[in-house]
Amino acid sequence: MSSNPFSSPENADTTVKSSGLSTGTKYLLGCGIVVALLFFLLLPMGRRGGVRDASRRTQCKNNLKQIALALDNYHDEYGSFPPAYTVDSGGRPLHSWRTLILPFLEASAVYSSIDLSKPWDDPVNKAAFEKQPAVFRCPGFYGPSGLTTYLGVAGEGCVFHGSEVRRIRDITDGISDTLLVIETSEDRAVPWMAPQDADRQMFLGLTEKSDLSHLGGVNVAIADGSVRFCSYQLPSAARTALMTIAGNDKVGDF
Repeated sequence: MSSNPFSSPENADTTVKSSGLSTGTKYLLGCGIVVALLFFLLLPMGRRGGVRDASRRTQCKNNLKQIALALDNYHDEYGSFPPAYTVDSGGRPLHSWRTLILPFLEASAVYSSIDLSKPWDDPVNKAAFEKQPAVFRCPGFYGPSGLTTYLGVAGEGCVFHGSEVRRIRDITDGISDTLLVIETSEDRAVPWMAPQDADRQMFLGLTEKSDLSHLGGVNVAIADGSVRFCSYQLPSAARTALMTIAGNDKVGDF
């Protein structure tokens, strides 16, 4: 009868020599590996930090890149960037620039379902609002559905200014030094179809204490189509220079 190879003294001796570890040591090592694995798996569950934050930041940059490209394609189609918002005959804001660029974001079906003659929050537009395109949602933002932290920088001297439109030739500071869209803090998120954006003070007020979706700062879309990460440590002078289209000021490196 053949002997059991798993009980062979020779095999047993070989096993001991190959490891050189006692049963107790093996047990402790096994426990250590399990604990390390659990720590690795659970660590990314935190809202921010580490590998997962890097992944969110990359996806967020991709979102803003698509938005910047859509704004550029809108400009190619109509000869200007969209206004910050459309207005009715009485000057009341109706729809955001985010709504106007939907056809350039492969969201023509959503755009076609919107009644642009009615306000964004009119009941007739409720179904469209509930179909928020993923591109308007930072993966690091955990607020209620329908909200976005991607806001245009709006105001006097900015690309977005009420119902007025800007053209690339109006940006005399240079398109590589002028902001289009920023991420704002999570507590400043707005309904994605709403004609609401970031004013200068909102961008200037981003600090390490702000409720940001990423560690250390926010992603921003530039008028040349690029997307960059803006640290909360960026000086106010540089932020102001970024916001203006014709301020004759210098941004510097960031």
